[in-house]
Amino acid sequence: MNTSETTPAAGGGSSDDTVALFTGDNITDAGRRTDPSAHLGAGYVRRIAEMAAESGKRLSVTNTGVGGDRTSDLLDRFDADILKVRPNILTILIGINDMWRRYDSGASVSAAEFYSNYSRVLTRVRDELDLKRIVIMEPFLVPVKGAQLSWHVEDLDENIAITRELADRYGATLIPLNEIFVDRAARVGAASVIDHGVHPSAGGHELIAQLWWSSIGEEIPDRKGVENDRLVPASRN
Repeated sequence: MNTSETTPAAGGGSSDDTVALFTGDNITDAGRRTDPSAHLGAGYVRRIAEMAAESGKRLSVTNTGVGGDRTSDLLDRFDADILKVRPNILTILIGINDMWRRYDSGASVSAAEFYSNYSRVLTRVRDELDLKRIVIMEPFLVPVKGAQLSWHVEDLDENIAITRELADRYGATLIPLNEIFVDRAARVGAASVIDHGVHPSAGGHELIAQLWWSSIGEEIPDRKGVENDRLVPASRN
């Protein structure tokens, strides 16, 4: 992997800020590697940074998501993109490409490989970082094409179960995105949260940000006596 593409962007906050690192695949990346504004991307990570600024919270946000990555890639870039940042809060959203590659290129990842890769990442997190909180978000799929209808049973469901097991084993906060996205799509339509089955729409990114904030936001200290940081809002069209 070209590590020059995955160098973490500075969060831009003060030394007293809580450092929140978001890492994973294309859903987290959301264009952050070509984003000139804080390298946050145009997805849920930027929205969380905006929420923190709007709420007057002492939160410095860094995004090291890389589009197309699988659990094996996250393990390979652990030193550069997780350990180097030394976050207080680590959020991981990974796994959809472990499934996707089976169907777009025939490069399947077994459940055993998925478990091994993910558990090795989390073991290093536990042993090498001093975190206030680790947040694990489920990979998710809302089938919008006929061919996708079998993907849950054939592949993704087992990896979702593994993700939940690992969250419990490592004491992480679990955000069950799959069941939430599937439920929202059933109630108000898939387009409200998803594009192409796996990529969140603007509404989907907003939903992820809201779910994260409702789980973690109250734990972040207030920026007392300090003028709120101002971010240029990303386009959500």
